[in-house]
Amino acid sequence: MLITLKEALHMADKENFAIGAFNSPTLESARAALEAGERMNKPIILQHAEVHFEIMPLEIMGPILVNLAKQATIPVVVHLDHGENLDTIKKSIDIGFSSVMIDASQKPFEENINIVKEIVDYAHSRGVSVEAELGLIGDTGVGGENTGEFKKMEIEDRYTNPDLAKKFVEETNIDALAASFGTAHGIYVTEPQLDFKRLKEIYEATNRPIVMHGGSGLSHWEYKKAINNGVRKINYYSYAAKLAAESVKKFLNENENVLFYDEVTQVARESIRENIKNVIEVFSNK
Repeated sequence: MLITLKEALHMADKENFAIGAFNSPTLESARAALEAGERMNKPIILQHAEVHFEIMPLEIMGPILVNLAKQATIPVVVHLDHGENLDTIKKSIDIGFSSVMIDASQKPFEENINIVKEIVDYAHSRGVSVEAELGLIGDTGVGGENTGEFKKMEIEDRYTNPDLAKKFVEETNIDALAASFGTAHGIYVTEPQLDFKRLKEIYEATNRPIVMHGGSGLSHWEYKKAINNGVRKINYYSYAAKLAAESVKKFLNENENVLFYDEVTQVARESIRENIKNVIEVFSNK
């Protein structure tokens, strides 16, 4: 069943849990996430990120994700992750996505607001939810494209300011806020230092569900504390993809006579599915 992000996060906010948002640049990863959600009987978010269009173009992957969601036995959001321009967002909405993210976080504050307002007006008039980002959520440098400049910035320059977040939400009327409080995209090479006090202040100031980007690789304790302080959507990709690659390597090392590529894709799908089942359990916050 295809639903909007606003509908999904309302459920999560009401019951104090987080919904896993799983980037799906391949058919195997999309099917794995959906199978995991259905086996756990929990809502999920299938995402396609603009950065992954080179792997699978939006025009190909988008309709697949929408079709999978409509046929699913659980509530499923189909979401554009890190969209950077109106044309991409329009195309996603035309395909049938029920949610989009506009990422203008690199822009000055007022320009970010103006860009997001334009997207919100367009999307909301078509019944589509909008996520936007305030603050800078960088890359770890492993599995990302970090140049090192992000790490040199002062925390106050890159972490989300609760007062500015309040103004940002009031002026844009977004449905969910991607906030920076210590996570990063990619594989962690050092333990992340999460500012839970800041997270709580952002959630209370904005009265909006908070989205955690760079959500892979945290401890169960960190996930639960983040959820208890307002995180309702957790983006999860890097570690599932890494585990899938490791599973494929192990399979090939143990089965030297493998002839067909489809055997490898099955191994990858099963690995992603089992990993996502585990994180869905954690995100349920029981």
